[in-house]
Amino acid sequence: MDLKTFSIPTLVAAKRDIPAGIVVFLVALPLCLGIALASGAPLFAGIISGIVGGIVLAFVSGSELSVSGPAAGLTVIVAGAIASLGGYETFTVAVLLAGILQMGLGVVRAGVLGDYIPNCVIKGMLAAIGIIIILKQLPHALGYDRDFLGDEAFRKPGQDNTFTDLLMALQTPTAGPLLISVVALVLMLLWEHPVMKRQAWTKILPAPLLCVVVGTLLNELFLALPTLRELAVQKQHLVQLPVIGSVNDLTSMFTTPDLTALLRAEVWVVAATLAVVGSIETLLCIEATDKLDPENRISDPNRELRGQGIGNVVCGLLGGLPITSVIVRSSANVYSGARTRLSTLVHGIALLVAVVFLGAQLNRVPLATLATVLVVVGYKLSSWSIIKSMWAQGSAQFIPFIVTLVAIVFTDLLQGIAIGMLAGVFFVLRSNYHAAVTLVSQDENWLLRLNKDTSFIHKAELKRKLRRVPDQARVIVDGTKALYIDNDIYETLREFEAGAAYRGIEIQYFHFFDKRLVRSSTSQD
Repeated sequence: MDLKTFSIPTLVAAKRDIPAGIVVFLVALPLCLGIALASGAPLFAGIISGIVGGIVLAFVSGSELSVSGPAAGLTVIVAGAIASLGGYETFTVAVLLAGILQMGLGVVRAGVLGDYIPNCVIKGMLAAIGIIIILKQLPHALGYDRDFLGDEAFRKPGQDNTFTDLLMALQTPTAGPLLISVVALVLMLLWEHPVMKRQAWTKILPAPLLCVVVGTLLNELFLALPTLRELAVQKQHLVQLPVIGSVNDLTSMFTTPDLTALLRAEVWVVAATLAVVGSIETLLCIEATDKLDPENRISDPNRELRGQGIGNVVCGLLGGLPITSVIVRSSANVYSGARTRLSTLVHGIALLVAVVFLGAQLNRVPLATLATVLVVVGYKLSSWSIIKSMWAQGSAQFIPFIVTLVAIVFTDLLQGIAIGMLAGVFFVLRSNYHAAVTLVSQDENWLLRLNKDTSFIHKAELKRKLRRVPDQARVIVDGTKALYIDNDIYETLREFEAGAAYRGIEIQYFHFFDKRLVRSSTSQD
């Protein structure tokens, strides 16, 4: 653990980080419970993962602002693995092994893969996550809590999907949650006003934290006044944290891994799947979080993979769900004013204290207030100004951006990123394809220049240029700017050279070292 991380500058930033950590805790609490429920795991397993993602990862993460915990993107994998392996005790062994594999990926520096994701795809991912947050949290803000708070999947069993759930919520709003959401939204917008931003105390008391307090007190007022009791939020619309009455209750909630399962091949298959998918999601998240960082710091992806591995080993030993770096928590962390990883530590400690001492009190927090906080976060991630800025950068940036955005909204994070990557690669190849070879002429003199490294993808463009050279021409082929020339390019030039002898074309090479280009040319350096 790198204890040097918590230095004097971090303590100075505590006035921002501590309130931000509390906000992230309030957002993470129902997410941890909901993801555990959707995964078919014990509810307490989600809390364990949230605590580990806060306390352990605060010391070993490669990012200052990313926040780790159980991820909604792994729920399908986890639910299927628990069923196929025959029990949660066996599944925790797979989590333990996945952590060890992730540490190995960090050691071999596999984190470099994240550097090959185009910025336009990362920005598309952020905007898509923002839109998903808005679409998914609006039903909760209206009192329609059919799905857990952190659900990200577009399609549901049967004919249900994100849009049908939203339409159902709009048709059947609940008065109490709706009123609480409106009050919370007004507070969030008020805190964004320039006059409020200039007040020093607003940085100590962030709007999301105030929204949770006011929303909870407002609901308590509804309960206390008989005339307003029908507005009170029902139990199913509140946070539902397991209440611990004794030490025995606490210890009974931990699941001990069945280490005899280490000899089962299917456990290793699940572990490898969790390690690969979790690592990809983590790398995507820290790349995206770096884009949001006000200080523009660059995270260490290999340290992050090692840190996630350590976290998953701890989760496996304690009976927690697998963790990844999660963009919803991370973006909430950034927009709550966090500047260092102290906020991550605070959020983890707050989860620990809450589950041990404050279960009954936190079970009075309406989900509508947390949903409203997330809706504002989602808007900041996907505001119209972001879309306009990408449009202004041209089609080569905007099309991969919008393709990624739409694909993630209508599929899921990993599939959407894969589709966006294909679009990004297409435009990169297209740009390189046209810029690699130029051909200019004056009278019968022609200059063919290789402007950069050339490979087989440039062969068609090279042939197209060579077909324009007329008979009896004098051609200079200049390879000065190309540090690497693929064999396919040499082969194409040799074929052109062979035909040039019959067309009266004279060829001269500059900065070519292939001795096979000799038939009707004079090679020069």
